[in-house]
Amino acid sequence: MKQKITGSIFLAVIFISIASAQNINLTTVFSDAEKQTKLMLVEIPKAKASGSAATIGVTPGSTGQELISPKTLESNKLKLVSSRDWTSGFFPGVLWFLYEYTGKKQWKTDAEKYTANIEREKTNGGTHDMGFKVYCSFGTGYRLTRGMHYKEVIIESAKTLSTRFNPVAGVIKSWDNRTKWKYPVIIDNMMNLELLFAATRLTGDSSFYKIAAAHANTTMKNHYRPDGSSWHVVDYDTVSGKVIQKTTHQGYSDESAWSRGQAWGLYGYTMCYRFTKDKKYLDHAEKIAAFMLNHPNMPKDLVPYWDYNAPNIPNEEKDASAGAILASGLYELSLYSSQGKNYKAAADKILASLTKNYRSPTGASKGFILIHSVGSRPSQTDVDVPLSYADYYYLEALLRSKKLKERKNLF
Repeated sequence: MKQKITGSIFLAVIFISIASAQNINLTTVFSDAEKQTKLMLVEIPKAKASGSAATIGVTPGSTGQELISPKTLESNKLKLVSSRDWTSGFFPGVLWFLYEYTGKKQWKTDAEKYTANIEREKTNGGTHDMGFKVYCSFGTGYRLTRGMHYKEVIIESAKTLSTRFNPVAGVIKSWDNRTKWKYPVIIDNMMNLELLFAATRLTGDSSFYKIAAAHANTTMKNHYRPDGSSWHVVDYDTVSGKVIQKTTHQGYSDESAWSRGQAWGLYGYTMCYRFTKDKKYLDHAEKIAAFMLNHPNMPKDLVPYWDYNAPNIPNEEKDASAGAILASGLYELSLYSSQGKNYKAAADKILASLTKNYRSPTGASKGFILIHSVGSRPSQTDVDVPLSYADYYYLEALLRSKKLKERKNLF
């Protein structure tokens, strides 16, 4: 039986957010975002020149491994990553969002420049993160410009991503060269399906669509618990297609609910419904929303702790990135669900919270927009810091809220 979003927690969200949403001055917020991003564009070459930029496993200056995109702050120094890093496409996406909101030619020029840095990834078959890298950069650029070259890169990238699909297991492999797992699939991978669905629309080739749907179906079957929460990593046997183990890499424990992973799932299944209109994806997205929004450990501001089962709540780090992803996903979900007003109200509340309490002061944080995100708490990596993907989904959510208010299409 499908879980319904009811109860005092969610009803309180509705009434609080009606006032909160009206307190966001988009003109001011985007003006501040422009100032921060201009600062970031100054800080990037300074970080390169100082040699302070670093990324794990990459030698600065090596062929094809130029450090080109900001990810976070490390000891208050700007940390840049190469195009191979899963986060490399988010900063180009931020630049595209600023262009979308302002219409200023300079943001388009900057977006084109940083997007071009990602193109080499279109043939990188060693990663499942093609959607994050290519669709957040080239995909956002194509939506705004309809540039034919961007279309070609999207299609080539989808072909590359398709090579990671195993028809026996019915999923796209996430990580290579891991000793702990044989064929690991992480919940994050749901976000990369948008690239495949888009490629079918652009080409008419249904093979991309079929792979995306198969992955979504298998993930729904094996990643999710009865309460609507998700494991982080599911390991498969590629001979039998059976599940070997269900574990975590970034959550508190194997059985816990890692917050960003729950947000990836909600966003991903809502997106799957957009492309397929298959009601099981809508139902599943609603079930995930119910788990997240009604959870007893969901804070009043609706910006989750890094894991819903972290042992020291309320003395645990909050994850602004999980909040931003959740808000953006809820705005889209509000378009399709009979509970749309409730989802929009919750998203409004999250945005109001992020805007009031999680934004960097102008001129600080080397140009990042949001602060207080968590990358990987178990490994003590990127804890309570700015993160590029938090900025990306925050701006996306702001733009979606604006379009809904103006009764415009989101896509």
